[in-house]
Amino acid sequence: MAASLSRRVLRTVGSFTALGRSNATNASGNGLTSLPSHLKCGMGLLSNRKLSTSILTPDDSFPRDLLSRKTVITPDRTIGQYQDLVIPVTNFQNEDKGFMVLAGDVFDVPVRKDIIHNVVKWQLAKRQQGTHSTKTISEVSGTGRKPWNQKGTGRARHGTLRGPQFRGGCVMHGPRPRSHAIKMNKQVRRLGLKIALTARAAEGKLLVFDDLALPTHKTKNIVNYYNQMENTKKVLVVEGGSIDEKLKLATQNLHYVNILPSIGLNVYSILLHDTLVMSRDAVNKIVERMHTPINR
Repeated sequence: MAASLSRRVLRTVGSFTALGRSNATNASGNGLTSLPSHLKCGMGLLSNRKLSTSILTPDDSFPRDLLSRKTVITPDRTIGQYQDLVIPVTNFQNEDKGFMVLAGDVFDVPVRKDIIHNVVKWQLAKRQQGTHSTKTISEVSGTGRKPWNQKGTGRARHGTLRGPQFRGGCVMHGPRPRSHAIKMNKQVRRLGLKIALTARAAEGKLLVFDDLALPTHKTKNIVNYYNQMENTKKVLVVEGGSIDEKLKLATQNLHYVNILPSIGLNVYSILLHDTLVMSRDAVNKIVERMHTPINR
């Protein structure tokens, strides 16, 4: 019995030794010839594994279907460093018109959501007309006579029919014409516009055109260019001076394209549109406006 067990152990050890020799021979080209025989056997066993759980390298032995084919885009710059930006200039015909340098103190400022929130709240409050009005008891038309005697009728006592409890009567504590505007410093308003322009430039959604001239007033000129744009739902076109008549006619039937002069550019309009198209003249006027000292 003991002799049979010893023979089995010898066969097992002999098989592992043979395996270790063959693996050591295969691994000799990898600089493993100087290792002891028992380490060569272990390295040979590891070399037979096609996949490794510690280091993944996309070589021929690694299955390609497990690798991600998604393109990883890393930002090439840090936002908010006040660095001048160089942006290509084009037109509606996708022609190359050179480059333009955007001022860093206008198009590359630190993004602050609280400033954007306050500026938008200020805009929406200021644009309210505030013409809501209700009539008080002195403004409601009607008689001033006491409707019935104070006593003897069994009804509640009243002194006028123009009270709020009667149909056609007054409204108590109702809205009156007033201004809904709230105070906002000019520096904060200007900073909000800079942050909105910075956000669009950082997203790659700021396009600069040499001019906004169109060959004809046909709407298809704008539609064809819009169809070439990717991930775009609404476009805001900003002109430096007066709006061209052909451009106005070409976009008046498109609900996803709006036009503004540079003097009317604001934070709320920029946020409503995911793509901003500006002419060279508009960019120059916006930068000049941002660099103008604030009158106190």
